[in-house]
Amino acid sequence: MVLGEAPESAQCPSLTGLNTKDVVWKRHKRRSRQHQRFMARKALLQEQELSNMAPGSCPPPSPSQTSADTEALGSRRQRPKARPSSKRPIPREAPGPGPSKCVAIDCEMVGTGPHGRVSELARCSVVSYHGDVLYDKYVRPEMPIVDYRTRWSGITRQHMRKAIPFQVAQKEILKLLRGKVVVGHALHNDFQALKYVHPRSQTRDTTYVPNLLSHPSSHTRARVSLKDLALHLLHKKIQVGYQGHSSVEDAMTAMELYKLVEVQWEQQEADNAKAQPEDGAPDSSTDVEQYMEDQYWPDELA
Repeated sequence: MVLGEAPESAQCPSLTGLNTKDVVWKRHKRRSRQHQRFMARKALLQEQELSNMAPGSCPPPSPSQTSADTEALGSRRQRPKARPSSKRPIPREAPGPGPSKCVAIDCEMVGTGPHGRVSELARCSVVSYHGDVLYDKYVRPEMPIVDYRTRWSGITRQHMRKAIPFQVAQKEILKLLRGKVVVGHALHNDFQALKYVHPRSQTRDTTYVPNLLSHPSSHTRARVSLKDLALHLLHKKIQVGYQGHSSVEDAMTAMELYKLVEVQWEQQEADNAKAQPEDGAPDSSTDVEQYMEDQYWPDELA
């Protein structure tokens, strides 16, 4: 190195700094040009999309709008939909006791006392609304039997061997009848043999069935035998032969007759209950007719 000359680095102290600034500026300029080209391409694409869209259609949603719609859709999915009410109007139930509160009864009697003219219980059958036998037992009368009346009652001396005392049978039978609607034919005879008074409002005597079929408002007792009603209304024969009546068969038949007019009968009973107090209604169990005077029995027996 010659004396008096400064080194190259000393002669151009800002050369390195100038080169660095040029490089940075060139990079920035290059990026600016890339950004401009990108923006121009983006604008061109948007113009093409707008030109391709059908008239009247909406422009594509922005990213922010898309995210908001997605959140709203998610909230709708999470929120349980309100189901339409499954409750249907409850139909008005027909007036009536219901199958579990309805039984039918029939009793067979034998003759005791002078000339066998006093009727006492010898057999009792109780069936359910659907015809199931709830009770069927032979009963030993309190007084000695004078006339078994086998031709009509079906009771014989042999039946009395397995009969239970009247007091025991009465307690068992009344336990089934209390609180129930009791169906039967000429029930005043059965209640009299049981020495029992059943509420009139819970008594359905099938001797009223013909009147219900013709004149619903009439309560006049129709003197028609159970046998004839079964033949004409149910088209079946009962009490056939010389072996006597079956209290089970008669009770089932009475229940079938009741079902023929059940809705009409119960509606009439409900209307009558509103029209007059219970105390003023006649009670079938207070009928003073004697069993032997009932015209359901043959003239020979009477």
